[in-house]
Amino acid sequence: MKDVIGNILLVEDDENLGFVIKDSLEDEGYLVNLAKDGEEGFRLFHSATYDICLLDVMLPLKDGFSLAQDIRKANQEVPIIFLTARSLDEDKIKGFQSGADDYITKPFSVSELSYRIKAVLKRTKNSETKDTQKDVFLIGAFSFDFHNQTLSLKGAEQTLTKKEADILKLLCLHKNQLVSREMALKVIWGDNDYFKGRSMDVFITKLRKYLKDDPKVEIINIHGTGFKLTEK
Repeated sequence: MKDVIGNILLVEDDENLGFVIKDSLEDEGYLVNLAKDGEEGFRLFHSATYDICLLDVMLPLKDGFSLAQDIRKANQEVPIIFLTARSLDEDKIKGFQSGADDYITKPFSVSELSYRIKAVLKRTKNSETKDTQKDVFLIGAFSFDFHNQTLSLKGAEQTLTKKEADILKLLCLHKNQLVSREMALKVIWGDNDYFKGRSMDVFITKLRKYLKDDPKVEIINIHGTGFKLTEK
């Protein structure tokens, strides 16, 4: 399997178009979560961490403009591209006012969409600070440096494997929130496979052992559902 180069939320109510976009982008190495209405899209947005959101404008239950505004209230940074059949200037203005970084009018080729995604990601990443502290997380008394794959406590340092670091970062990004097994497996391993699930359980057990020196920190197992990193 290809390395995942980005995590995308796609909200598109046209089933055929949605699957075409999803399959094409996954062939390029993206991980794509597809929702068919605005409310499902907002639920999926809170279930994972995304590099970019692709939102159709005309959606059932919650339109794309409203969804973008709700996403912006939760996250000011994640890029948004609108997909729409509407090309009126007032719609484009409304889209940018709703928080869009780009706007692509249907019909479009998937290659054009891919180019737009790369351009927006490059632009937004270049505008971010290069400070590596963005990859440093405080977990109780611990300091976790994702970039260097280290977990430190009072001068003692534990080196983590890549998978251990990936799992711990995912838990840190959703601290005190449930991280479902399915989502963790898809984000880190690329698919929800039984044997990969058993492997993940081993990594979780190791992380618990590393974190045991701070009794206020705990990785809770929600039976049959997932995990939660908590601080008392």
